[in-house]
Amino acid sequence: MNDPVLLTGAGGRVGGAILDGLGDEYDWTLLYHSQPAEEPDADYFVGDVTDADLMAEACDGVESVVHLAGDPRRDAPWESVLQNNIHGTKVLYDAAIDAGVEKLVYASSNHAVGHFETERKPDLYRTDDDFKLNGTELPRPGNFYGVSKVAGETLGRYYHDEHGVAVCNIRIGNLTKAHPPIDYERGQAMWLSHRDCAHLHQRALEAEYEYEIVYGISDNDRKYYSLERAKEALGYEPKDNSAHFSGEERVEEPES
Repeated sequence: MNDPVLLTGAGGRVGGAILDGLGDEYDWTLLYHSQPAEEPDADYFVGDVTDADLMAEACDGVESVVHLAGDPRRDAPWESVLQNNIHGTKVLYDAAIDAGVEKLVYASSNHAVGHFETERKPDLYRTDDDFKLNGTELPRPGNFYGVSKVAGETLGRYYHDEHGVAVCNIRIGNLTKAHPPIDYERGQAMWLSHRDCAHLHQRALEAEYEYEIVYGISDNDRKYYSLERAKEALGYEPKDNSAHFSGEERVEEPES
């Protein structure tokens, strides 16, 4: 029998990549914000992650949670990220702890450290540094969405220390519909393929760890983020590289 896993935000792009790659690997319970167009081949709920009763029901009987739900907009207003991303994550953690969940994989974001160097702020993280950001650096969010992701990581730190739940925060890069955006440097550096996305989340569900912050990108030739912690702590073995694609194969701008 496959391990029971709750996936929140199942209707989003990351959720789709996970289910496409790992649909048969786990006994999924899915949470959608709105009714899916097609009936899922798994138990599912429809509603908000801020609904404590719904989260208690969704967490009942699962061993692990992959938490993707929230407002994904980079320009999301404070009121939305406060309610949906920060408070909603706390509600989910409370339900998971009450249900005896052993592991929670949290979809953080590159926006947790998204304030790179500009002329106005030359002291921020620079994209040409030899040092690759590896999760040990202090957060430097560039928008309220990024602030909410830092808050989610910190909530995970608290619930791990207070209750012992294993927590893996994945700072996801750019997951596009298909091929990477190869016509600008940042898109190449931050690309995460669907195959690598599914594999990384599988490793986060199956590896043994206490509390981790790792970066979720493919093994791109150009990168700002280090993959060493994801490889060491989770056993992540990315297969894809944005440098392997040509301009003719590019299909769209990235979604963070």
